[in-house]
Amino acid sequence: MLKKTDRKPNILFLFADTGGGHRSAAEAIIEAINLEFPDQFTTEMVDFFKDYAPPPFNLAGPTYPAMSKMTYMWEWMFKGSDDVDRMRKVYATLWPYIRLPLYRLIREHPCEMIISVHPLVNEPILRGLKNKKISVPYLVVVTDLVSTHVAWFNNRASEVIVPTPQAVIRARLANLSKDKIRVIGLPVADKFCHPAGDRKALRAKLGWPENKTMALLVGGGEGMGPLDKVAFAVDKAELPCGVAVITGKNKRMKKRLDKHTWNIPAYTYGFVKDMPEFMQAADILITKAGPGSISEAFITGLPIILYHRVPGQEEGNVSYVVDEGAGVWAPEVEDILTTLTEWLEHPEKRQNVADIASRLARPNAARDIARLAAKYTGVIS
Repeated sequence: MLKKTDRKPNILFLFADTGGGHRSAAEAIIEAINLEFPDQFTTEMVDFFKDYAPPPFNLAGPTYPAMSKMTYMWEWMFKGSDDVDRMRKVYATLWPYIRLPLYRLIREHPCEMIISVHPLVNEPILRGLKNKKISVPYLVVVTDLVSTHVAWFNNRASEVIVPTPQAVIRARLANLSKDKIRVIGLPVADKFCHPAGDRKALRAKLGWPENKTMALLVGGGEGMGPLDKVAFAVDKAELPCGVAVITGKNKRMKKRLDKHTWNIPAYTYGFVKDMPEFMQAADILITKAGPGSISEAFITGLPIILYHRVPGQEEGNVSYVVDEGAGVWAPEVEDILTTLTEWLEHPEKRQNVADIASRLARPNAARDIARLAAKYTGVIS
């Protein structure tokens, strides 16, 4: 990984498909690098669990969806390991087993900079670089909004990028030096960061009614949560709104929704690639407390109803949204109906929440990180 001057600077992104947020963050930064500095960098993404971790750690990606649904076990694992001394002992125990694959990763991916978007790789890679006497800038981009695990924070990193001021508190509690912390935001795809298109045209394209309040129900790529139950409850109550439900890869849920006879305007979708258009055309977002969805809603200016959170890392997301006034926590279908009813009867309340969401937005995060990377690699001063 020695620095080379006869080629464009290469940036290595370390991620893992343990949830969609890590890959999305890396892709957003790469997109921003190519937009800000076209043809001046090369980039590559490495899923370190899949490509380099020894068994059984190489199964982290495929087993993540099932593990994250075991809420009590997941919470125990997250909170039980969220301790600086405990994690130090864990890494010390694992080091003899994982060091050779990590050395191979370093050897096979020469670069001028590393950007990590996953907490668990930082200590091992930074230790490996130190042992091999290799010095390259190492940025950590934290993809959890508030409840950030101590594994994110390492003083050997050049800097640690956090998405919110609240995350700074967690970083300091994990003994990260103040001068290592930079608040920039969570990087999201550039398509979310442009001014909204013509609303009338967007609704016409989607086939939605022009003058009806529309609630967008999203459960992530896996279609998690009671999306169908919520939609059916809204329909049964015949609330004066329409619903659009994106079920992602959950084909069973989509079939249930498609078979239903609706009393209100209702639209169902599987996996979609044009989420910005859906969000810009909607009035309300009902979603799980994923950091990406929340950040995208802020940028779009949507009031948020959160119905589900992963124990541990997503608990702080709920508190952040609720405490700031950008949305509500509604874990039961009845809670969602209550909030929807209030916002439909009092649109000024809904607009106030939407305005707060907009003020929390950080649409330039990916490009700001791209410019920081360019400074570290000497492309700009």
